[in-house]
Amino acid sequence: MSVQMVLLPVFALIGLAFALMLGGFATRSKAASGASDRSAQLGEGLRDQFELPVLFYVLVAIALPLRRMDLVLVLLSWVFVVARYAHAGVLVTSNDAGRRGPVWLAGALVLLAMWLYFALRILLLI
Repeated sequence: MSVQMVLLPVFALIGLAFALMLGGFATRSKAASGASDRSAQLGEGLRDQFELPVLFYVLVAIALPLRRMDLVLVLLSWVFVVARYAHAGVLVTSNDAGRRGPVWLAGALVLLAMWLYFALRILLLI
């Protein structure tokens, strides 16, 4: 698996974090009386990018130099990134916990599957 293919989902997820950061900055700059509800939503979305995604970044940072990133992990990476975008989309629009929770859980389960797959590949030497 090429380095570009492995890092593309990482760059996409970093792009989401920067979009939330810049959106929050722009929203706060426009608000005359300080932080608005929209600004708070964007801030929460940015904070969320430093929770589950950190485990994703660690996995890629370990698997890449060990040459254990394969097509399965790259595809699961994209599923995880799509789930993170969907979660952020729900958070910054409606912030409906009934929709946001299942999307978060889907991303968490994909990330768990990635870690289990990676661990089995390392421990079983496959």
